[in-house]
Amino acid sequence: MALCDFRSVFMPYCLVKQANGKYVVLNREYKPIGFFTTEWINYEDYPIAVEIEGIGPATAKKLSVTCESDIEKIFLYNDGCVPTQSDKNMKNYLKKLEILAKLKIKSS
Repeated sequence: MALCDFRSVFMPYCLVKQANGKYVVLNREYKPIGFFTTEWINYEDYPIAVEIEGIGPATAKKLSVTCESDIEKIFLYNDGCVPTQSDKNMKNYLKKLEILAKLKIKSS
């Protein structure tokens, strides 16, 4: 997949829980939001992981494109429902962003 539009670089694709319990929010290339690269990135090298309050199985299910309650990896969309492909896909994605936007993060 190529970094070809704003969405693929600057919009959340998934949240991945790290060993320390914090999450990294990744773009379509599994890079931290805003990283415009396809090169390998070690998440630990950057201050990008955050502790997000309120992500439990119920919230994960609301966020997950497949309605899974897994809190380890949460995919907001997939290739079958890319937000920029239709109004319906975008509305579903924006509902997920609304949920994320209201969650609190703990300062380190």
